[in-house]
Amino acid sequence: MARVLRGSLFFAVLLASSLPARADPLLMFLFSVAREIATLPPATPAAPQPLPQTYPGTAVEPAQLRQLIDESFAYLSSAQRTEVFDALNSELLKPQNAALRGPIIEEFARRAAEVRTAQQRLEKLSSREKEVLADEFQKEVKALPPEDLVQVRQAIEKNVLPVPSDLNRLLLAAFD
Repeated sequence: MARVLRGSLFFAVLLASSLPARADPLLMFLFSVAREIATLPPATPAAPQPLPQTYPGTAVEPAQLRQLIDESFAYLSSAQRTEVFDALNSELLKPQNAALRGPIIEEFARRAAEVRTAQQRLEKLSSREKEVLADEFQKEVKALPPEDLVQVRQAIEKNVLPVPSDLNRLLLAAFD
């Protein structure tokens, strides 16, 4: 279960707590998310499961989770959002997770809200603020061990970080 939660929530860690005038916490977040994304195993398609009206033991409908994913992770492609939903749905339907369904859904909803808030804050950064962030990112990139550097670059190239596309381009340019 922890692996699926990690995979499902790979982009929601600390960002929503603050977008400071100083970018250090933001950079730490970006690096940690990029590393985690890069180390996730390739998704293996699960057998389609019929969707319940509500998840057993909860009042939550699959359509509500799908809407939450679509609204909170709009920066991901439709296929990527479907992968997140499928992984979460699969985990919620496992009988051995019956006692954990409520907490899993609550944690996912909390983190999804954090990601949405962070995206909104990042969108509001001026071009200059994004450039400053990318400059700081470039300095940090130079200090990374080679294996971490590869992982971070892969995540940015896959465009799966919860950052606006213009900031993603700036972060990718930091590797040149």
